[in-house]
Amino acid sequence: MKTSDRKLDHIRICLTEEVESGYTGLEDVMLIHEAIPSTDFEKIDTNICFFEKKLSFPFLIASMTGGHLVAKEINENLATAVEEMGIGMGVGSQRAGIEEKEVEETFSIVRERAPKAFIYANIGLPQVIKDLEVVDRAIEMVEADAIAIHLNYLQEAVMREGDLTVEKGFSVIEEVCKTTKIPVIAKETGAGISREVALKLKEVGISAVDVGGKGGTSFSLVEAYRNEDETLKAVGFDFLNWGIPTAFCIVDCASTLPVIATGGIRNGIDVAKSIAIGAIVASSALPFLAPAKNSVDAVKRQIRRFMKGFKTAMFLCGTKKVQELRERPVFVTGNLLQWLIFRKINLDEFCRGGR
Repeated sequence: MKTSDRKLDHIRICLTEEVESGYTGLEDVMLIHEAIPSTDFEKIDTNICFFEKKLSFPFLIASMTGGHLVAKEINENLATAVEEMGIGMGVGSQRAGIEEKEVEETFSIVRERAPKAFIYANIGLPQVIKDLEVVDRAIEMVEADAIAIHLNYLQEAVMREGDLTVEKGFSVIEEVCKTTKIPVIAKETGAGISREVALKLKEVGISAVDVGGKGGTSFSLVEAYRNEDETLKAVGFDFLNWGIPTAFCIVDCASTLPVIATGGIRNGIDVAKSIAIGAIVASSALPFLAPAKNSVDAVKRQIRRFMKGFKTAMFLCGTKKVQELRERPVFVTGNLLQWLIFRKINLDEFCRGGR
């Protein structure tokens, strides 16, 4: 099967099947409500600077699609909305655009429609290991401000076309970081990044980690729905709940590298919680897929929902600037609390705002 056909399968399944794995760990975070907020709502500043690009609030539409002509309209609608709303986005894996010239425009349309927005390119580690030149080609395709090297080995392991090339991975990433002039992001796709891996990624020069934690779209589940091979299908379902939940990854990695919080971010409150526990920005894909199939206006409505929710959470926490969320107390319970203990993170300092 061509890569472009596989991308169409992914779109179809994500639109028609239940593909989320559930618990992100953010359920165990409570932001402390201030009954009388300290700042007028209109005075709250949600803007941040991310890799030298201004964002209207700390949010990106996560890598989603590309590589099939059906995806062109999706990416065009996403990019147009992102440009108008002042946020950023990533493109889906650009392998198809590199392999099949006829679908390159499904990616390049993003920069055409979002000339000023923060856009990151995206290519898988197995492809980079085999051919370092794919990095430059991916960057050029979308005139990227950063490039994500995605790590989707769970998906690859349960995919009939899976590529499990991984040896020399860290040394190849180091070479990319040394030779690429824009920031390089290590991006997981649903199974999370641990502190130990983040430390190794920092050593080889990675600029940020997109933790892609468990709790959002499970590509193990997506591949289970695709598979005709009964063994791979069964294993795909078996690994539905595999991985490190998003919140666990954030608290694990935030002291090592800037964190993009992805994995089950479903509203502005989730964005605020992610920032409060250590992320720099948050991102989400699935909630924007159906709107992007519809229209630019539908995408903009969803962005406004996230933006309004985030600003409202800031208001009700008594914060005027985004950074102040990390200085406010949080209440942590459940499995996330146990993770903090397991990781020997200072609970008193963490919960009282020392993040």
